[in-house]
Amino acid sequence: MDLNELTDQVETVSRNYARRHGITQDATWFLLKLQEEVGELTQAFLMRTGQARDKGLTEQEIDERFRAELADVLCQVLVMARHHGVDLRSEVERKWLRWNPTPAPTPNR
Repeated sequence: MDLNELTDQVETVSRNYARRHGITQDATWFLLKLQEEVGELTQAFLMRTGQARDKGLTEQEIDERFRAELADVLCQVLVMARHHGVDLRSEVERKWLRWNPTPAPTPNR
């Protein structure tokens, strides 16, 4: 699955979530929701590294939570970028991949 296909699917889930909970997905909501998810990732990271209470969770449950929160952050970044009309693939190429000493072939878009 490519980034656009993933974003399409994530955006559908996000819109359904917003509709179900009566949320208006405006620019402020996208930023605050991303911040919320980064906070949850931070909490999971601290639990995973033994710097926060484990809340009775097993090591496996903490690891699952950490992975899930990484996914939440990624998905929020995808829908926020789409909302603002940002082509993440182009921005990653411009900002990050220009430093790659052996660039990969560009796939068909």
